[in-house]
Amino acid sequence: MRAHLTDRLYRVRTVTGRTALLYVLIEHKSFPDVRIGWQLTKYMVEALKQWEREHPEWERLPAIVPFVFYHGAAMWRVPDEFLALVDAESGWRPYLLNFRFTVLDLGQIDDRQLSHQPTLRAWLLAAKYSTRDGQQIDVKELLVETLVGIPDEDFRFLMRYVVETYRSYDEPMVREIIRRVRPEEEEKMMSMFAQDMIAKGELKGRQIGRQEGRQEGRQEEAASMLLKLMRRKFGQTPDWVTKKVQSANLDLIETWSDNFVFANSVDEVFAS
Repeated sequence: MRAHLTDRLYRVRTVTGRTALLYVLIEHKSFPDVRIGWQLTKYMVEALKQWEREHPEWERLPAIVPFVFYHGAAMWRVPDEFLALVDAESGWRPYLLNFRFTVLDLGQIDDRQLSHQPTLRAWLLAAKYSTRDGQQIDVKELLVETLVGIPDEDFRFLMRYVVETYRSYDEPMVREIIRRVRPEEEEKMMSMFAQDMIAKGELKGRQIGRQEGRQEGRQEEAASMLLKLMRRKFGQTPDWVTKKVQSANLDLIETWSDNFVFANSVDEVFAS
């Protein structure tokens, strides 16, 4: 799924009674993106440039709160600050641009605790399992339960999302879900989804190859980020370290990345 940007401008009152403009920016991610800090920076700059155009007499800029909405299958382990991407001496830190961002990782939230709002809960549940092919069948009953009672328009949009992203759901299963939730909509919606279902079947074989390619790409990005962080913390790393990280699988690199946070030496990063 492509990343999706959503932003809203709110007028809020602070604890001291002052009025503030809060610009909330939400970035939608289906895979751990090591360059997310740079992506958010570009979005925030564009938001401030637009603010300047609309308020040429401005005296204070609005606060921008970056928020990353993540629904990928792998745990999010990317550092949550912009300076993690900057290759600079630690002593320069007070003089460099930096900001932190919050990440909501749906994989770390129990399915029944995603939201108390019915429609939002349905969307979050559907998004959570759109990247978890092996668990989509298991969540079908909960998905049906969650879909009951949401507005008709949301149901139609959400079912199209399921058709497009749930590779484990074939035509009979999609039809069953619609029949159990909105039986009167079954034929109409299946007619609407017919072309999507055909395209889904035609692309299934090619998607397997693409999935393997994306996995390899994530491994390369994770390896590059770990090596960069190690060079910053420990200095120039030996060739054997580079080869070890670059040849490791994604799970192992993620384990080493966790170790890195508290490691005092290169050897501690690789400790089992």
